[in-house]
Amino acid sequence: MAYNDVYAAWQADPEGFWMDAAKAISWDKPPSKALFDDNAPLYEWFSDGMVNTCYNAVDRHVENGRGDQIAIIYDSPITGRQSKITFAELKERVAKLAGGLRDKGVQKGDRVIIYMPMVAEALVAMLAVTRIGAVHSVVFGGFASNELAVRINDAKPKAIIAASCGIEPGRVIAYKPLLDGAIDIATHKPDFTVILQREENPADLIDERDHDWNTLQEVATPADCLPVEGNHPAYILYTSGTTGQPKGVIRHTGGHLVALNWTMKNIYNVDPGDVFWAASDVGWVVGHSYITYGPLVHGNTTIVFEGKPVGTPDAGTFWRVISEHNVKSFFTAPTAFRAVKREDPKGEFVKKYDLSCLKQVYLAGERADPDTIVWAQDQLKVPVIDHWWQTETGYAIAANPLGIEELPVKLGSPSVPMPGYDVQILDEGGHPMAAGELGAIAIKLPLPPGTLPTLWNAEDRFRSSYLTTFPGYYETGDAGYKDEDGYLYIMARTDDVINVAGHRLSTGGMEEVLASHPDVAECAVIGVTDQLKGQLPLGFICLNAGCDRPHDEVSAECVKLVREKIGPVAAFKLCVVVDRLPKTRSGKILRATMVSIADGRDYKMPATIDDPAILDEIKDALAGLGYS
Repeated sequence: MAYNDVYAAWQADPEGFWMDAAKAISWDKPPSKALFDDNAPLYEWFSDGMVNTCYNAVDRHVENGRGDQIAIIYDSPITGRQSKITFAELKERVAKLAGGLRDKGVQKGDRVIIYMPMVAEALVAMLAVTRIGAVHSVVFGGFASNELAVRINDAKPKAIIAASCGIEPGRVIAYKPLLDGAIDIATHKPDFTVILQREENPADLIDERDHDWNTLQEVATPADCLPVEGNHPAYILYTSGTTGQPKGVIRHTGGHLVALNWTMKNIYNVDPGDVFWAASDVGWVVGHSYITYGPLVHGNTTIVFEGKPVGTPDAGTFWRVISEHNVKSFFTAPTAFRAVKREDPKGEFVKKYDLSCLKQVYLAGERADPDTIVWAQDQLKVPVIDHWWQTETGYAIAANPLGIEELPVKLGSPSVPMPGYDVQILDEGGHPMAAGELGAIAIKLPLPPGTLPTLWNAEDRFRSSYLTTFPGYYETGDAGYKDEDGYLYIMARTDDVINVAGHRLSTGGMEEVLASHPDVAECAVIGVTDQLKGQLPLGFICLNAGCDRPHDEVSAECVKLVREKIGPVAAFKLCVVVDRLPKTRSGKILRATMVSIADGRDYKMPATIDDPAILDEIKDALAGLGYS
């Protein structure tokens, strides 16, 4: 079937479409129907089915004769270590850890925070939690103590699973002090922790509270899979909120399994047994959907890569991994390719490896600029597909579905909406806009299976964040347009979340940190265009009256503060002192205008500006930082 036929089949019978897709999942009790809309506009999928995530990702492949197939390849160019785990070995490891957690009191519905680097054990931990019906919340291993503490207070975990350290090029990051600091700060205290000791930096364990990963499992009885309801949360994943308070996106078990399994063939064009690699991190949604669950549920081999696009050891590391491990489908962020291109513009490293196994490449995480796509197409000689989705949706809203039909690539567009997504471009009043006109991108409800049904303990916030602006629609927070052929173009965020190297970060959260500095009276953070990382945060601070300290000194302290409170992931390095911030008469800071100035774009003088002369001061400050 062609894409148009598949999309039309979904439109004609959404229930039938998803019930058919659900047949590929192993249910303990099949659902009676697909959509449960009793509580609209809060929709659920497959709610009355009974199913287990871990069984579908691990056990059923062993039972179906795939036990000897490699499930996980761990490749760490930083440590020089590699390992391969078969589905049979994975089942044994996961069952033991799950048993250890259960023996310590973790039950169905309890939350477990996972704070780990890119090691195979991170996947084992996620699977072990879902095996016993608990709910995991993975927190990116580089986050600072207070960011972790915020998530501990919100999720209220029974346990935390962590590693003693993470390993970056040229340095070891001790996780245990960060974890201890977070538990000290948090008002909620976990019952216990499980620590994976890494030889690069073993941690001191606190008696009674901290348990060694291996020791915990030695005495444990392996746990069986516990079936849960289709609408039971598999996980909570925190994403940046515009207030700086993270939003806990929930993923229901049944829809998550059905949707991800469907995407592996239809979007990523892999069959069971093929090797699929998403070069991301388990702390982000890509790591959940396409390092862990999507590939394993579908019976693919997945790769856990502890390295960087460049510097571990060079700009050829991606191509080595693809060649060495026979990768058929590769998924990364445009920022990673920009880094590789910057180091190796002529593709000298590409020529060193046999990449005949590679059939397609996918980019997501931020807008893929045409230059990067063209460069990758020229070097790799395979389709390079930009696709668009969000932490909230869990998988692609718009893509070029190579497993159904390879559509013409249009540079700058992530192609067309996938089945399940009725994507509309709306004006401020919620009316559909004509082709080519820029507006708010919204998706007609209900969202498809596998997307967020609500936020963790925050239904009112879910409604106000996503469902209120355009009744009957999910508000994506992105602006863009559709062309005459129905191709979608994503042009900008409509809020203040910026995208730094594929990581969505809230400028509001950074402003809160800057504002906490004793000498700062007022501040604003904007995202400025960066060739390598997509966007970089840039802070403007106004000092308190009477503060006569050197500006450079205060700026440096502010940079340090953001790095301490939010972590190096924010890439916050630029902070400048200004006398005033440009505002509307009502006191709203004109961030969009400041971004236009920094990026060298034309802009209209806002009609509501309080004092136009302030923009000249902003221009001078930006010029001092190299922005004209």
